[in-house]
Amino acid sequence: MTNDESEKASEERRQKLVKAGVAVGIGSAAIVAALLYASKVKKKPKR
Repeated sequence: MTNDESEKASEERRQKLVKAGVAVGIGSAAIVAALLYASKVKKKPKR
């Protein structure tokens, strides 16, 4: 494998890791939002 090929391979690997990281970040944000929403809905309004 030449230097060019290894650079291209590492760039592709980095892009995949970035995409995976973004997906995990979005997923965890969605879970947090769902939990916050659920905890707000459960509380009965004060009278």
